[in-house]
Amino acid sequence: MTDDTDSNGTVVDDPTRRNFIKATSRVAGGSVGGALLGGVFVGQAAQAKPNEPKEQKQPETPNFQEARQFFTRTDDFEVLKAATECVFPEDDNGPGAVGLNVPYFIDKQLAGLWGVNGQDYRAGPFQPQASQDPGHVQPHPEQSAMNRGAIFLNGLRKLNEVSEKRFGKRFESANEEQQIQILQAFENDDIDMVGVAASDFFTLLRQTTLEGAYSDPLYGGNKNMQGWKMKEYPGAQASYSAVIEQDEFVKLEPISLTDYQG
Repeated sequence: MTDDTDSNGTVVDDPTRRNFIKATSRVAGGSVGGALLGGVFVGQAAQAKPNEPKEQKQPETPNFQEARQFFTRTDDFEVLKAATECVFPEDDNGPGAVGLNVPYFIDKQLAGLWGVNGQDYRAGPFQPQASQDPGHVQPHPEQSAMNRGAIFLNGLRKLNEVSEKRFGKRFESANEEQQIQILQAFENDDIDMVGVAASDFFTLLRQTTLEGAYSDPLYGGNKNMQGWKMKEYPGAQASYSAVIEQDEFVKLEPISLTDYQG
């Protein structure tokens, strides 16, 4: 007689045995189900995991040359950008003053000793220069009591003032023809300025614009040596001994002073 029959041979429903079978069924089912679900999750994770590392985009390195040091007012700097671009415009040969970072070059020069005439004799007396109009007296070039920084600020604001009076818009918003007309008026001394002749301001503006376009990029202008490349100028070459004896013209890639700084 087995444990699951009584003395008459009748099968007895053993609750202990029944519970054990149910429990083992749950365990077995749970194991199988867990294995199946686990396989699904693992498969999804495997698919989500890339076979090749994703290419991470490197953040652009900021150009610290493009930071204002002298001009605290954006309006003044916008007029400077428009004026220098008018003097040295972009064309088929290459970028203009703005593309060459000329405004930032001028800003850095004005922020240093040059901007305050720090190495010039600045005590009076200042010698005036009589213009063709006997009743109009202008300061002689380099004889103004104003330093270069003050001349630039006053000149740029005068440019904008004239533009607003003549055309009802800011200088940088005027079209190219209008901007040229205003600059020509400064060049011809048709504009009255206090403390300095309008033509002297224009001369200073044109001079620094050209310097910014063709000076070494170390000083903030001539971005990517594009000014030199337009002229096929070789830049700060350490030596020409390797090419000096060649019969044909040798075109060299320009080198900046920054290239020697490691």
